[in-house]
Amino acid sequence: MAQHIKTGATGEQIATHYLAQQGYIILERNYRFKKAEIDIIAQKEKILLFVEVKTRRAQKFGYPEESVNAKKEALFLLAAEEYIFQYNWQSDIRFDIISITMTSESEYQLYHIEDAFH
Repeated sequence: MAQHIKTGATGEQIATHYLAQQGYIILERNYRFKKAEIDIIAQKEKILLFVEVKTRRAQKFGYPEESVNAKKEALFLLAAEEYIFQYNWQSDIRFDIISITMTSESEYQLYHIEDAFH
């Protein structure tokens, strides 16, 4: 498996664990619709949370969250709309980014950006 795929999978696992510790129920991982993917869909009380996880091993190319561009955001929102329609969600929603920088194989910095986009 390519290193960047391993890094991404590790980041998603860390983010899933973090959200569970924060009291979120994980509903889906890697939800796909057409060309779009949402890394994590979770729920806490009446809030449905759509999460994009970005993980890097170094910051030489910038912070992980900076790689979420307009195209990625549009695809993310498209998949979220489909999920909301598919499950007839009628309550609040939120779009977050969880940014993870791996500082070693077992250490990392996690930054949770709530309401990252609309």
